[in-house]
Amino acid sequence: MTTTLITGVTGAVGSRYARRLLADPDRAVRVLVRAEEQVPPWWDLGAKVITGDLRDLDAVKRAVAGVDAVVHLAAAFRGGVSDEEAMAVNHAASVTLARAALAAGAARFVFASTTLVYGPGRGRPAREDDEPMPGHAYPASKVAAERDLLRLHRDEGLPLRIVRLAFVYGEGDPHLDWVRGPARSWPAHQRLQVVHHADVAQALTRALDTDGVDGRIYNVADDAPITAWDVLALGGEAPDAAAADRALDDPWQGIADTTRIREELGYRPTYRTVYAARDAGAM
Repeated sequence: MTTTLITGVTGAVGSRYARRLLADPDRAVRVLVRAEEQVPPWWDLGAKVITGDLRDLDAVKRAVAGVDAVVHLAAAFRGGVSDEEAMAVNHAASVTLARAALAAGAARFVFASTTLVYGPGRGRPAREDDEPMPGHAYPASKVAAERDLLRLHRDEGLPLRIVRLAFVYGEGDPHLDWVRGPARSWPAHQRLQVVHHADVAQALTRALDTDGVDGRIYNVADDAPITAWDVLALGGEAPDAAAADRALDDPWQGIADTTRIREELGYRPTYRTVYAARDAGAM
């Protein structure tokens, strides 16, 4: 039985992914949480729980000791997070965790990044080998982490796999409700590329389990970006009268190509569109 450490289990992605992995009888799951009051739910589900901060090297060493793999989902963003904290958690702490995992002999290190790293489009969907152009601190911190992790892979053999996630939604996650606010000021035809939690989990597990893909980066999204009109319609709203006439400078910004993960990992979205997820009761 393999043991996988999952970070970020109090977040939207990590909490859902950890529960899925815990349901697999062939896997042992270890989680890292910051506070004692966060322990019981994971203990009750069968996880081994390590308490400590991701920025505490002793806690990190305890967390990775004896694990076969790490799925690193912890991140700092939104909610008043400063640029300095974003860089400290998303970049510096990620590199520290990777070094500790490498020293502990972990055979897999999966790092969750974001398609926001691409910035403005290129007249087409962004591809994994495109040079990132992050526009603010959160994706900039992810780019910094990616670069150092890839350097660790090249120079020291870190068994790295990077997954860049589109806008995640579903299973009670209020993310789509949150984005409705910004979408009210978008052009009605501006697009948002999304991915359901079930398909995030699928992509993470494929990246975790597939042999021979160390050092590879994968974009993860469903098959049909939605528009600002869709975002509002899903919440029972309509765009204001000016939305149709707002200029859209770059129709490709935020849109990423998913060919690589389909071809190399066999990824196929369970929920190909947000409307498929809605009709299946998976929102």
